[in-house]
Amino acid sequence: MNNITMTLNADELILSALREDITSEDITTNSVMRAPKMGEVELICKQDGIIAGLDVFKRVFTLLDSATETVFHVKDGDEVKNGDRLGIVRGDIRVLLSGERTALNFLQRMSGIATYTNSVAKLLEGSKTKLLDTRKTTPNMRVFEKYAVRVGGGYNHRYNLSDGILLKDNHIGAAGSVKEAVRMAKEYAPFVRKIEVEVENLDMLREALEAGADIIMLDNMSAEDMKEAVRLTAGRAETECSGNVTKENIARLKDIGVDYISSGALTHSAPILDLSLKNLHAV
Repeated sequence: MNNITMTLNADELILSALREDITSEDITTNSVMRAPKMGEVELICKQDGIIAGLDVFKRVFTLLDSATETVFHVKDGDEVKNGDRLGIVRGDIRVLLSGERTALNFLQRMSGIATYTNSVAKLLEGSKTKLLDTRKTTPNMRVFEKYAVRVGGGYNHRYNLSDGILLKDNHIGAAGSVKEAVRMAKEYAPFVRKIEVEVENLDMLREALEAGADIIMLDNMSAEDMKEAVRLTAGRAETECSGNVTKENIARLKDIGVDYISSGALTHSAPILDLSLKNLHAV
């Protein structure tokens, strides 16, 4: 993340996380550290994976005290191994202790998503299909989690409801039909916006194509029907398949020929990457 992104989108979220953890004071740290004292602590990897979120980790400490210094031996996207020493944080020991948990929470979560995304993306290597995330993100963590997906080798679907048009089953139900939903979207939305339509069968697909949809989402359809859907689409629209896609079942979708596969599991089911701050000492 660059400084502009951090300032505009991340700082308030990081501060909110710090306020969640420190409502008035860190009573434990203040009990054992009555005055400022310089120290440093090591960031250590305890599990193989892909690191993501180093700038966010660093920002936690500088928001508590701008004089805190962090030196990393790796960069976002690097493969890390159990036992690797990833960096050093140096500053007021009280800041190191008070910021530790929040900083690690961000870094572990983001690195876990990058690691899981990377393992899923590798299963699509050799195909034209791109791996997408979804809006199934942790509340107030979307900017971090979608960034981690990109670090892991995935791509971002729309960021939020203002970012793109996706007519799902309930929108179609509200409009009355696929054709009417697409017509209304074309009438209302700026012409620069693409219109994506979720379909559940080949009849809905045909209707969406006739209505002029730009992207067709094939939702929870069989592999055979999805292959037929790609054939029927014949390049008139981009295609995406979705529906409970995980690392365990994505391989069966590799040769279907869709442009995209979206997976909510990238953000809602990725385990954290085990990281730790150790060996705190005065300097």
